Amino acid sequence: MSTTETTAGTPAPAEEPGLKRVLGPKLLILFVIGDILGTGIYATTGSVAGKVGGALWLPFVIGFVVAILTAASYVELVGKYPKAAGAALYTQKAFKVPFLTFIVAFMVMCSGLSSASAAARAFSGDYLAELTGDALPPTLIAICFIVALAALNLRGVSESVKTNVILTLVELTGLLIILTIGAYAVLTGDGEPSRLGEFEASGTGYALITGVLGATALGFFAFVGFEDSVNMAEETKDPGRTFPRAIFTGVAVTGTIYVLVALVSSLLVDYKVLEGSSGPLLEVVKAGGVDFPHKLFALIALFAVTNSALINIMMASRLCYGMANERILPRGMGRVLRRRRTPVVGIIFVTLLAIGLVSTGEIEGLGDTTAFLLLCVFAVVNIAVLVLRRERVDHDHFRTPTALPVLGAITALILASPLADRPSDVYIRAGVLLAIGVALWAVNKLVLRTRGET
Repeated sequence: MSTTETTAGTPAPAEEPGLKRVLGPKLLILFVIGDILGTGIYATTGSVAGKVGGALWLPFVIGFVVAILTAASYVELVGKYPKAAGAALYTQKAFKVPFLTFIVAFMVMCSGLSSASAAARAFSGDYLAELTGDALPPTLIAICFIVALAALNLRGVSESVKTNVILTLVELTGLLIILTIGAYAVLTGDGEPSRLGEFEASGTGYALITGVLGATALGFFAFVGFEDSVNMAEETKDPGRTFPRAIFTGVAVTGTIYVLVALVSSLLVDYKVLEGSSGPLLEVVKAGGVDFPHKLFALIALFAVTNSALINIMMASRLCYGMANERILPRGMGRVLRRRRTPVVGIIFVTLLAIGLVSTGEIEGLGDTTAFLLLCVFAVVNIAVLVLRRERVDHDHFRTPTALPVLGAITALILASPLADRPSDVYIRAGVLLAIGVALWAVNKLVLRTRGET
């Protein structure tokens, strides 16, 4: 008897085909690296330097440790539940509170928008000015940049693993140029090693701790992205074995590069110069004593931040579409453009939010908003790991030592707290975004109740 028939001979509905598993270990590692690399290191290095001073490398070291702690939790959960839903799935399984699940999903979506907005601000800053001069108004350029990405998103972006590899290699090339310049400077005796131990924060004790925590919270923006890779679980070969190596390797490679780039930046450029630039790595190229074309490096940097922004705008619009289809946002937000088969209402909605963000914040504030939102999500994910230990699955998977998610939750909460010395506008911006989400959720609930669908 056919497996698609019942015992009575009545055809049963055939199961929907699953996603094609095409990603092996090497391609997944490149995907993780490509997802992490981008706007964070290219745009916020100067802002981090402004908070901590010449000891620019320290926040990136701490951020690397925090990222590894949370990555371990993601690795356990994606091996245990290899589904393409990420933090929202883990939250629902652990706590079974739909409103909390919605908040986590909406925070992830908003983090993508604030990240894309930070990239737009980076695009309109010193990297672009190196190519065009200073005549263009940055806010207008940033808004036009967001609109252009929305138009590209509406047309439909055909993504492939090969494209991702190429983009990753281009972004990585820019950072390797910085490291090469740093190596040359060390070998020729250039640079100022004494800067590496200088702290901008005055005094010691509490002021120094909050200054370093504030710099770390902002620098953590450079590490976000690895959490997106779990959404590829259903397209990865043997995810239980592949993800541990891919995520840990990806975070380790990018973390090492970031610390080295921070060391080179501080070695060659005074932190006040870095702080005053929206294209801090371009300042490193100019100060490095190597005859590398400044305009070419600016072009590489623009490419890197554009790629980051496009990925985040796409992710946010698809999350919006998915939440509408799950009936936790108004159904109309899941409407698809008939000809292009792209989520038109979701794209318009996230584009309007991104324009609002671009209009109200600079790179530092927008990057800090991204980090704050994701640190809150990471705290929930680390706790979810511990809660879900009581639930067994019938296949082997990576299990992180219990101490790691405990430390991961604590460090995420500390970096998300006022101890991190972030400005109040970050909390206000995040609060307004969440208020918009809650309002949409409430309207949707009211409509469903009116129709008798709840």
